[in-house]
Amino acid sequence: MSVNKPCDRYGKWLSLLLVPLLVTACGGDSKVTVEGDSVTQTELQEGGSLVWARYGDADSLDPHRTTTTLSWQVFDQIYDTLLAFDDNGDVVPNVAKEWTVSDDGLEATFVLNEGIVCHDGTPFDANDVKYTAERAISEDNPSVTKGAWGPIAAVDVVDPQTVKFTFEKPFGAFISFMADPFSSQICDSAEELGDEFGVTAAVGTGPWKFVSWTKGDEIVLEKNADYQNFGRPIANEGAPYLDQLIVKQIPESQTRLAGLQTGEIQVIAEPPLEELEAIEADPTLENYVAEKTGQNVFFEFTVSRPPFNDIRARQAVAYGIDPDAAIDLVFGDVVQRETCTVARGVMGNDQAFCAQHGYSHDPEKAKALLAELGYGPDNPLTVTMMTWVGGNREKMVQVFQNQLQQVGIETEIETMDIGTMNARVKQENETTDGQSTFDMMGWAWYDPDILHQLWHSPGAYSGYQTPELDALLAKTRTTVDPEARLAAVQDAQKYLLENAVHVPLYTPGWLWIYTTRSEVEGFKIGPFDRPLFNDVKLSS
Repeated sequence: MSVNKPCDRYGKWLSLLLVPLLVTACGGDSKVTVEGDSVTQTELQEGGSLVWARYGDADSLDPHRTTTTLSWQVFDQIYDTLLAFDDNGDVVPNVAKEWTVSDDGLEATFVLNEGIVCHDGTPFDANDVKYTAERAISEDNPSVTKGAWGPIAAVDVVDPQTVKFTFEKPFGAFISFMADPFSSQICDSAEELGDEFGVTAAVGTGPWKFVSWTKGDEIVLEKNADYQNFGRPIANEGAPYLDQLIVKQIPESQTRLAGLQTGEIQVIAEPPLEELEAIEADPTLENYVAEKTGQNVFFEFTVSRPPFNDIRARQAVAYGIDPDAAIDLVFGDVVQRETCTVARGVMGNDQAFCAQHGYSHDPEKAKALLAELGYGPDNPLTVTMMTWVGGNREKMVQVFQNQLQQVGIETEIETMDIGTMNARVKQENETTDGQSTFDMMGWAWYDPDILHQLWHSPGAYSGYQTPELDALLAKTRTTVDPEARLAAVQDAQKYLLENAVHVPLYTPGWLWIYTTRSEVEGFKIGPFDRPLFNDVKLSS
């Protein structure tokens, strides 16, 4: 299983295993609940509606227009991908039943399963794959994750079930990208929707069809009766058992929990962390923890103007913070300290290696560096620290604010939704005057290619760029041999860490804990934090 209850994972909750036991019958259609001397059997029913509540809303349902988890977790329900990740995070067939890569790494060919139908009734074939890829890399309509597609030279339809990608140079991350939601396959009939695509309409082949979207409130999906599962790590090979999936935006975690307790909601993301033990002790609720998220929360800096265009200012922040103390205070043991620029479970995540090249808490070094820059007790460095709402991040930056104040850095905190923050970071990086900023950002990815997308010129947000870093990152992409590619990744990580470009903080960081009502059976979190509802049935 790719999900674990917190009491299974964290020692301090082991005593809670003594709460009433919940047993699921092997047949999958009945549930026996044992409490004291009473035994109750309930039946699992197909059909019905499930409400899934999160702290924020998607910003687009167009896979080429967003990078937010709040968005892709929804459009992952609407679209499907050529390949999929199994429970171990390995790439397996999905919409494409097989694939081959040429020895020189310049061609990748996919053979599609037959009989796949788009939500509007049109057949899905190689022309839809070609449409999706060319739309993603078009100069006229570029995807925000265009870089993840690699240096594609051509996409050719060999026959209705076969499509071939040709690359300008080898691209080591392409096959795994074909399993990620950002490579979601769009039916070419979406072209007729124009600007309404991803806003008021969507056409895919995934398990759920788009019905409506009330911005800031809810997204309504209905089951795709024609769905065939070829690769998602679920048991159900056909359409979801539920009739309807409603994704609600409820910003306050206590309000989400209250709705769960009353039965108005069946699944919530990010329950109040202070309530986790109480939830574990409640037989009507169950916690799930995403074990493999690919998430990395880190500091990055605006380098278009002083002071963070000077490495000493970035180093002063890195030395001035104490992430271990902050984590203990804000999260306890539900997150881990991260020292690498790629997350745990991803190629290159080696805590010992990264710790050698990063920074540890040293207030005196921080003060000395600030003094070199002309700052001191009578002239503190004043900057703005930004982050996005939810996940206890506001509390985390407040702790960092206090720590930095002790070394002579005064920070003004700003929090905003993630879509606004992405735009703001890019705007700050393209501005050469005004008070400088840095931000606590988070990215989740399944491959070290995330470093190229973030930091290779021009960068995802126009941030730190140098020819030396570009050369290191280019090598991580064009190297296909696994051992040689790992060495290239470590060289790039070493540069990012030593130059305090990317200061790792903790993992995971958002939407990694889910709570369900006990009548929800079959809920699962797939690799890289992908909630799966295909197997879900509700008990009567």
